[in-house]
Amino acid sequence: MNYANFPLDKRKPLPSSDAVSAEDFIDVERLLGMAARQAKVVAACAAIGLFLGVLYLQTTPPTYMAMSRVLIDEGLNKVVDEVSAASVSMQTDSAILSQIEILHSARLAAVVVDKQKLDQNDAFMNPPTSAVAKAAGFVRGVVRYFRPSPAVGIADVTQLDEAAREAMMASSRRDYAILKLQNEVQAERLGRSYVISIAYQATDPVLATAITKAYADAYLADQLDASFDATERAAVWLQGRLTELRESSQAAALAVEKFRAEHGLAVNNNGQLISDKQLSDLNEQLIEAQADTARASARYQQYKSIVESGSDNAFRDAAISSDQPSNSVISTLKTRYLAVAKRQQDIEANFGAEHPQAVALAKEKADISAQIFGELKQLTESYRNEYEVALARETALRANVALAAGKSSIDNQTQVQLRELEQKATALSTLYQTFLGRYEEASQQQSFPVGKIRVISDAKLPQSAATPRTSIVLGLSLVLGVMLGAGVGGLNEFRERFFRTGEDVRDRVGLKFLGYLPIIGSKVGKDDKRDDVQADVRTAQSPSAAEKRARMRVSIDAPASMFSETLRSTKIAFDVVMEGQGSRVIGIVSVLPGEGKSTVAANLAGLLAANGSKTLLVDGDLRNPGLSRSLGMETEQGLMEAVVSGQTWQSVGKIDRQTKLAIIPAVPRGHFSHTSELLSSAGMRRFIDNAKETFEYIIVDLPPLGPVVDAKAFAPLADGFVLVTEWGRTPRAMVQSILSSEAYIANKIVGVVLNKVDLKKLAKYGSIGGSEKFFDRYSTYYLEKSEARTKANT
Repeated sequence: MNYANFPLDKRKPLPSSDAVSAEDFIDVERLLGMAARQAKVVAACAAIGLFLGVLYLQTTPPTYMAMSRVLIDEGLNKVVDEVSAASVSMQTDSAILSQIEILHSARLAAVVVDKQKLDQNDAFMNPPTSAVAKAAGFVRGVVRYFRPSPAVGIADVTQLDEAAREAMMASSRRDYAILKLQNEVQAERLGRSYVISIAYQATDPVLATAITKAYADAYLADQLDASFDATERAAVWLQGRLTELRESSQAAALAVEKFRAEHGLAVNNNGQLISDKQLSDLNEQLIEAQADTARASARYQQYKSIVESGSDNAFRDAAISSDQPSNSVISTLKTRYLAVAKRQQDIEANFGAEHPQAVALAKEKADISAQIFGELKQLTESYRNEYEVALARETALRANVALAAGKSSIDNQTQVQLRELEQKATALSTLYQTFLGRYEEASQQQSFPVGKIRVISDAKLPQSAATPRTSIVLGLSLVLGVMLGAGVGGLNEFRERFFRTGEDVRDRVGLKFLGYLPIIGSKVGKDDKRDDVQADVRTAQSPSAAEKRARMRVSIDAPASMFSETLRSTKIAFDVVMEGQGSRVIGIVSVLPGEGKSTVAANLAGLLAANGSKTLLVDGDLRNPGLSRSLGMETEQGLMEAVVSGQTWQSVGKIDRQTKLAIIPAVPRGHFSHTSELLSSAGMRRFIDNAKETFEYIIVDLPPLGPVVDAKAFAPLADGFVLVTEWGRTPRAMVQSILSSEAYIANKIVGVVLNKVDLKKLAKYGSIGGSEKFFDRYSTYYLEKSEARTKANT
């Protein structure tokens, strides 16, 4: 078969290094498979975690926690708030946090240290520590030894006398105790309430209780002292401020009175300016005078018009009778006039107008009319005088109003400045009264020793240790151990760069997978022991000569084994590919040395020969003829002599008596480095052509692809290759790289077999439903090597 039988356009392209197809994703099934593979790692790390947890419990001294709770209760200070000048409401979260910071302050810690004399308490200053803390301290000491901190003031300290040094040491101990207590005391808010818990943890339960109680008492005293100090400072400030305000208020009041006196701004009992009162009165009088003038003018004009109409019309004017009172002279004359006129009318009606009495009555009527007209003239003159008097009065009042208005305007302009002075005086007086009230309130508040803090839960002597808690430590150790195991297992899975399943072969290098070749001697069954598998692995690493020869005949001695079944699958694969071709030249290659290609080549050739096919096995590894050594062949001539001297296979070959397998060994001849030229030479081609005339299958064990190019040189003579890859050993990236660079060989590879497979572990790498999960159920169809050998011996 030539290269044309494998067109490049029909071959599956090689995937990129460590590429993941669109269908290759991490799912639950893959995660479960990873967990199963790394179960021992996780279990080991979990056991280590538990051991470290137990070790921590044994080396860590127990500590006890005492707790006290205080409530920020504003109801306790309600009486004080009623007289307090400033509101101290604690309604915000920031106020609660401020109280917690007070509890963590150095001042409060100093009070507790001094009260309990903690700087002299060895149980507080030097408590027993755990092994972890000791180790950390040792590390810090080593670091300080190699990186010492600069000494400050050492010369000055050494020059001090003993008393000064002791005082300095005592001060240092006190400062350290304050800092230690400040860092170790616990204060936190309980939920969203106004309750703050104060806790302290120590190896001595009595010490923890005493410190917690002292802290609560110091906090209450600090609140009372702070309230008293604030009130006292406020009272002192208010007293000084009152003196200033009193003087300022008095000065402002005097300025008002002085300004009023200087500008003549006199006021009446109602607080109204006298000038404004005079102007108001004059305006009222002017209005009355205007009304009187109008009435007098109207009356005068009326009577003036009557007089000007003449004496005949004066009597007939209707205004005369209605205008005059009933007892007036005109009314009397008018009554007489009417009586005389009536008598005259009666006489003239009875005796005629010429009657003497009628003439006398007419004369009398004319006299009365003249009298009425005279009275009207006098009355008109009287009304004229009244009108002139009223008009003169009105004129005088109008002038007085104008003068008063001018003076009032001047006073009003001056009064603007007066009002400004009065407002200032009023404001200072009000402010003085307010501060006076605040001062009295502050003075009274000093007599109320009530704070807004009360203890609702006093510290009790703890009966059990707070730390370490066995269940929590062991549980956390177990969880951390499992997490560490998961991390290590994940790292192992991430570092997995080898072939484990047939799916890896198909996905990573795009080649056909031919099957698994188990470790020779391993068993497929539920009752197998792992010790047997490990023994087989050790045997495979350092086999004896007899064991090597036995390996080369597994397919012959155990034809019903899984090993042989995989080789049959390989035969079928290249029979299908090379269908219709006579003699077939099959090259057995690997990427790295030691992957078992020689064993595969020998067993494949033995299997073919045992099945009746004429088969030739050629050891083509001229530099390291491992196949010839494993078969135990000792000869003076081999492949090199046949190729160089032009001999046929019959002159250098050996025949297996049982299977009739022809074997061409390789005999090393010193340091010969031109093996690639020998394998690609015309002599090698003649040798192969001669062998094709006799054999159906020519199996050639070629050198590995990685170290040398011999397999590449032999490629034109080969009809196909079988790639042998060691399970869990050969890196995928290396196989892919070599196949990518050797496309001529890659296109002739019929398939890949995974050799030295640990069947116990293989099931962990298979997917659910994959054949790897069911090898234990295939055991009834496989006949082991030992059983076959027993049968052969019998």
